[in-house]
Amino acid sequence: MARAAMNFAASLADAQPVAFWLDDPGKPAALPALTTDERCDLLVVGGGYSGLWTALLAKERDPARDVVLIEGRETGWAASGRNGGFCAASLTHGLGNGIARWPDEIDRLERLGAENLDAIEEAVETYAIDCDFERTGSIDVATEPHQLAELDEMHEQARRFGFDGLELLDRDALRAEVDSPTFLGGLQDRRGTAMLHPARLAWGLKRACLDLGVRIYENTRGLELAPAGSGMAVRTPWGRVFARRVALGTNVFPSLVRRVRPYTVPVYDYALTTEPLSPAQLAAIGWRGRQGLGDAANQFHYFRLTADHRILWGGYDAVYPFGGRVSAEMDHRPETYLKLAGHFFRCFPQLEGLRFSHAWGGAIDTCSRFSAFFGTAHGGRVSYAAGYTGLGVGATRFGAEVMLDLLAGRSTERTSLEMVRTKPLPFPPEPVAWAGIELTKWSLARADARGGRRNAWLRTMDRLGLGFDS
Repeated sequence: MARAAMNFAASLADAQPVAFWLDDPGKPAALPALTTDERCDLLVVGGGYSGLWTALLAKERDPARDVVLIEGRETGWAASGRNGGFCAASLTHGLGNGIARWPDEIDRLERLGAENLDAIEEAVETYAIDCDFERTGSIDVATEPHQLAELDEMHEQARRFGFDGLELLDRDALRAEVDSPTFLGGLQDRRGTAMLHPARLAWGLKRACLDLGVRIYENTRGLELAPAGSGMAVRTPWGRVFARRVALGTNVFPSLVRRVRPYTVPVYDYALTTEPLSPAQLAAIGWRGRQGLGDAANQFHYFRLTADHRILWGGYDAVYPFGGRVSAEMDHRPETYLKLAGHFFRCFPQLEGLRFSHAWGGAIDTCSRFSAFFGTAHGGRVSYAAGYTGLGVGATRFGAEVMLDLLAGRSTERTSLEMVRTKPLPFPPEPVAWAGIELTKWSLARADARGGRRNAWLRTMDRLGLGFDS
């Protein structure tokens, strides 16, 4: 065991402590900060996917609308530039979660999600965004016998609700797609997920916004939100922005609407990328379809190929910092990197000797129902969306549409959804939040080790609809 750990450590020896996606020569230069007062029709706070899609769609809806976007650091530097690049159609963190929470709306939610993914693909083409967009689909992988039964149940549930786009794969069929001795079977969705370069998507959206006339200020934090006449004012370190309407896309960071803050907690996720695989190494694992993969455990891994044939391997540990504080020191966790490396070579022993090039982490905005929630404040002059829980690459565009509908006071198919009209349960204050999250993590790990059997705590959480299923 000690010798194996030494080998895993050696595989990480040259890994750069930076997100692979952000270590890119195409990264655009930062834009100047706001150093005076500004006025606009719409202010967007946050330069990740939520904010960028909101600004872009606002200009598409009304090219004459004066839009300003402020970002506390640089566009795409946080979750939007650190994620795995899985752009899923699901708006509900998977079909199972959607059926459990909104069975009467699941047809509409799935249709709207598919339309949303199509619209992202169209925007990538329209604005010539070079983000390695590949609509390759995804596979949920069983690595333990009890997970085969769970995938079969998921497949049957989808069929009962009229969704026939999922395909069960037995061991041989799955290993013909991607070869690992740990794979026992899988559930494939051929159209519901696209793989992409997440940071380049953010940078491409930034460029598209600028081309449409959005004024973007980087290194400009929104510090305080307050009414100002018939509109709102947001104070920044060196100025203010006066706007008729404000859309908040701050997600994991503390909301400028204080009452929204208890609905989300930050959970840190970590990932590795390998050096590029040689043709012989690629042949050893197959993976000709380039699908995104995730195993079906509670503590799960997600993995995919990059455009230059690296494997991104992430997940498993989900670390909640006591008090819910987001801090740069949490962005790296060597013990998790070592654990991920060990899991990687257990999955792909035929790649022994491969080394990792990058290792990084980042915070995910998690809510108790595992999918986004929405709302307004200050008499409808402010809207917000948050709580995407790791599936925001695609769903944030839908959230942007919802925020703009809410600011316009429009009744649409989107705003009529129960998912949009209701909120998850908020998290309790500390130390109860930390204790509950740690107990849940321990219980999920125990369920993985005990054939999927959920203990009394998890069964209680299930009955309360708190959504802690991964």
